[in-house]
Parts: sequence; C-alpha cells; structure tokens
Amino acid sequence: MRLANASLHAYRLPYDRPVRWSDIVEEAAPLVLLRLQSDSGAVGVAEITVKPTWCGVTARSLIASIEEVFLPRIKMLDLDDPEEVRSALDGIPENQAAKTLVDNACWDLHANAVGKALWREWGGRRKVELSWAVTRQAPAAMADEAARMVDRYGFGTLKIKGGQGVEVDIAGMREIRAAVGDAVRLYVDANGAYRFDQARDYVRAMADAGAAMVEDPCALVPDEAFRKLQQDSPVPLLVDFGCATRRDAALFLERQARALSLKPGRFGLSDVRAMQRIVAPAGCAMVAGLMGESALGTLAALQFASTLPASGLPAELTWYLAMTEQIVTGMPDIIGGAIELPEAASLASLVDWGALQRLAS
Repeated sequence: MRLANASLHAYRLPYDRPVRWSDIVEEAAPLVLLRLQSDSGAVGVAEITVKPTWCGVTARSLIASIEEVFLPRIKMLDLDDPEEVRSALDGIPENQAAKTLVDNACWDLHANAVGKALWREWGGRRKVELSWAVTRQAPAAMADEAARMVDRYGFGTLKIKGGQGVEVDIAGMREIRAAVGDAVRLYVDANGAYRFDQARDYVRAMADAGAAMVEDPCALVPDEAFRKLQQDSPVPLLVDFGCATRRDAALFLERQARALSLKPGRFGLSDVRAMQRIVAPAGCAMVAGLMGESALGTLAALQFASTLPASGLPAELTWYLAMTEQIVTGMPDIIGGAIELPEAASLASLVDWGALQRLAS
C-alpha cells in the first residue's frame, strides 16, 4: 500500500469558557488534521493538539515539517504495517509531534484497509470508562463544575488540576469532595508546579485530602531521588511529562514507578503500544492520558485505551466536552461515565469536512 495523496488542515475549536492550563490561558483548542489516501483508495486521518509548550510546535511549523521532511519519506514506504512505518520515521531525529500525527494517521489508514476498527483488531473492550479533568479555577468554581459533570455524565473518577498553591489545592479538594460525595474517586495533577523539596509534603497533603494518586507533583526524572519519593509517598505517583519515550518508561520502571500516563496524542499509537508491552508485565498502572483532543482525537486515543486493564484509572479522554464545536458527524454518548466505541473501520468516515473548512485557521 503506497501513499497517493495527503493533505493537512489547521483549525480551532472554541471552548465554552476560557481555560487556564498550568502554562497558558486559551479560548479555543488549536489542532491540525492529517489526511492520507493510499493508491488502493483507503483513507486514514489523525489529529494533534498544537501548543508550543506541550509539543514544541505551532500549526505552521508542524505542517512545514510534515510537508518538507516526512511526506517525502513516507512516499517511499510500504504503508501496510504502521509499526514499520514508525520505525522508518524514527530514523529522523526529534520531531515527535510530526511522527505522532503521521503514526496515528497510518494506523487509521490500516484500519480502513483491513475493514476493522483498531479496538476490535487489538482485542479491546467496546465500552470504555472515562474520567473528567477539572481545570484550574477558584475552589468553589471547581467544585461546581465537578458536581455538574458527575451529575450529567456519571463520571466515577475526576482528575483535579492542582498547582495553584498548596492551600488553594487543599481547599479545592475539600470543596470538590463535599460537592460530589465519597463515591467519586479523585486524583490530583500538579503539572510539576512544586519544587522537589516540597513534593513529599504536597503528596501527603493531597492524600490526606482524599487523592488516590498524585500526578507530577514536581518535575520527575527516573533517578534515585524519584525512587525514594515514591517509596515515601502514601499513594502512587503518576508520571506524565517526564516519561516521553520508551526508554523513559523502562527507566521509571527500574526506579519502581507505580503509574505512568501513556498518551496516544503525544507519542503516537505505535509508541504507546510499545510502552504498554514494557509496563504491563511490571504490574505498573497505566492511564490513557489527555492531550487536549477534540472528539476526533478522542476516538483515536480510545482505540488504545480500550486495551488497558479495566481495573486501572479510567481514560482521561473527555476534554472534547469543553468544546462548543466539533469536526465529526456524530459522537457516542457518555452514559454512566463510559462510552461505547463505534464500529467504523476508519475515523475518516466520521469527519465533517464542511465543519473542518468552516473552522479552519
């Protein structure tokens, strides 16, 4: 299977309110879609969030990289095996965002060619449990949002964005717990906001406030200091930003990591599946982490999330609910905090190309 045509599309999907991440405040999600068509007529698509502080690219720089560096390379490749394509692309240094977008599009192209959804091919579950991420706001506003999302969608787990100062984070946890009750599991993501020498006390404070896990309380690296911090922590540390490669995953496991965030929208489906093969035998927990995906990117990432143990943390792939526009023709409902994946072999069949054109940036 060879590449016949390719196109790239930049677009922005508005939020229902300004969103304050750890590093930026934004009113819309900036995204890029890649469409691949093979010489046999099969079509595959993928999307990636483009925030310089998240993935090191803008829409313009990513599109230029793919057009000038990666498309000439994949035109020379047989596209039948996405993992082989990814291996060939890894011969080009850096450019993680470009590799992720091409990788995920090749997997969707593969699914179209074989006529089977990836979650089916990989032996995943059709029904996938989900969580909701409560972003940084005043504690009362966070509690109100948490209660509304639990009531509306039935989420049994909430990811609470910390990093607003220890006292504010504690207040947020207390108000959220009072708003949603004891049955909802809470965990905290501080996005590395605190110094290493503050991390131990912060994790204990969050655990005392009811957090089942704490993600990136400080910048984490796979060294002896991390091992000691995890050893001294009353709850698992969920490693996100510091685990960027398969090698990182192996190194964190050597330092007794208890939970890793694996993001198809950050690493690509080939790499998260490779990480899964490393992590699963060690008994380390895995969560399919959010990367600011729209409904389209969510459906792609859920193909992988469906293969993770149902006993772990739910997939964090619900951020599309914060957006007021989408570029898909339909989205399965979230009922009881879970979603049923569509049988569509390729996500390309779900794209609303008119909406994509209207929302182009």
